[in-house]
Amino acid sequence: MTRARFVVRGLVQGVYFRAAAVREATAHGLTGCIWNTDDDAVELVAEGDADALAALERWLAQGPSLSRVESVERTDLSGTNRYQDFSIAYGAPE
Repeated sequence: MTRARFVVRGLVQGVYFRAAAVREATAHGLTGCIWNTDDDAVELVAEGDADALAALERWLAQGPSLSRVESVERTDLSGTNRYQDFSIAYGAPE
């Protein structure tokens, strides 16, 4: 099991990016959370199988049809099993 943080920049707020990302992450069996940032990006932390995280990363680079992704930054993190499901957070989790 692996854990990673992603920062997605571009037109990613107000286009149902978070809801679509929750569906995508859940379909890959990932857990974690996603939130909007003050600088108009979207951040998320995801946990799960390395192949599932790679698939999510590929999807994040495209996003849903209304979005326009400019970049995706990934940072691998230590520790896992923090989340029970994948959800939308309102602000960065503690």
